[in-house]
Amino acid sequence: MTSQPSLSRRLGLSDAVFIGLGSMIGAGVFAAFTPAARAAGSGLLIGLVVAAIVAFCNATSSAQLAAVYPSSGGTYVYGRERLGPWWGFLAGWSFVIGKIASCAAMALTFAAYAAPAGWERPVAVAAVVGLAAVNYVGVTRTALVTRIIVVISLLALAVVVAAGASVTPGAGDWSGGALLSHGGYGILQSAGLLFFAFAGYARIATMGEEVRDPSRTIPLAITIALAITVVVYGVIAVTVLGALGATGVAASTAPLADTVRASGWAWAGPLVRVGAAAASLGALLALIAGIGRTSLAMAREGDLPRWLAAVHPRFRVPHRAEVAIAVVVVTLVLTIDLRGAIGFSSFGVLLYYFVANLAALSQPREQRRYPRAVQVVGALACLTLVVTLPAAGIVVGVGVILVGVAYRLLSRRASRRGA
Repeated sequence: MTSQPSLSRRLGLSDAVFIGLGSMIGAGVFAAFTPAARAAGSGLLIGLVVAAIVAFCNATSSAQLAAVYPSSGGTYVYGRERLGPWWGFLAGWSFVIGKIASCAAMALTFAAYAAPAGWERPVAVAAVVGLAAVNYVGVTRTALVTRIIVVISLLALAVVVAAGASVTPGAGDWSGGALLSHGGYGILQSAGLLFFAFAGYARIATMGEEVRDPSRTIPLAITIALAITVVVYGVIAVTVLGALGATGVAASTAPLADTVRASGWAWAGPLVRVGAAAASLGALLALIAGIGRTSLAMAREGDLPRWLAAVHPRFRVPHRAEVAIAVVVVTLVLTIDLRGAIGFSSFGVLLYYFVANLAALSQPREQRRYPRAVQVVGALACLTLVVTLPAAGIVVGVGVILVGVAYRLLSRRASRRGA
């Protein structure tokens, strides 16, 4: 049997860092602060710290595993190798389904900022098709476009911070009573929602088969991208809370744009819209790439249809998987409003990283880069944040997991009968 072409190692350290930044900056800054403020008020600042700590634990686990298993698929591969096929399937299925929902949400977020009224869905479809085409023609194009988008997003965020700094202080309440006004449960729920914003570093690990010197590059890129994102999110959180107050953030559909309006910088409004649109595109681009690689790994093992495992002989990308993902996302964009899918996406991603922490915990001494306590904290924190998510996200998440389990059981039974 003729072997399939493999993916090509074309990405360096800066490429990997920008892909991680493109995945994280945007998804959270423009989407997660409002529901987090509703859950915790000013306490979202504590929730952000909790989310960052959980993200750090998960990132170090991913880095430790990626150094040993530098292939496409991320935690799907790590779970299979360290814990067994069912654990790997749980991680891979959670990631693919949750992130497909995130793709539709990011496409619709882009359209909300960039499309004329009434044209949101067609513009969202065009974004999905266009970025799927970018991914189709090669990972170096993906990295180049991601660099451009990240720079535009950071410039727009800098404008927001400058505008917010010009607002007369007083809207924000930083007292202990305000930070704890919604209680511990509200803070944990905000942390679970804000964790959605940090999940992009997984994209670096899922592209492990395309990174040069992966044992060095992937751990370093994950650490750098996460550190930059934590700083950016912290500055933005303080800025919007200071300008609008917790109540204003909770009531706003676009807190960053409202921060600029509150400053009187009317000229900056269009810049923020461009930045929000660009950030959403960056997240969408990296999501499509990451889901494609995880789908490739699952198809190679028969956990998704094996025809999805094809790699394009010229462009060296999982072209069938990426086309299939684009078709599913377009269908969702045209039929369902998924802009409120943060809870469901967080459910899937937290389960994904729960498996990553368990897999890293099982590694022998010679493969370890971080203390076992880090993985224990990460695993327990993931489970804690899962159970504090909004009930709708938990119910849908459990239902999707059960569908996946049923699919795998039926497909394995069919394979045994055909053998």
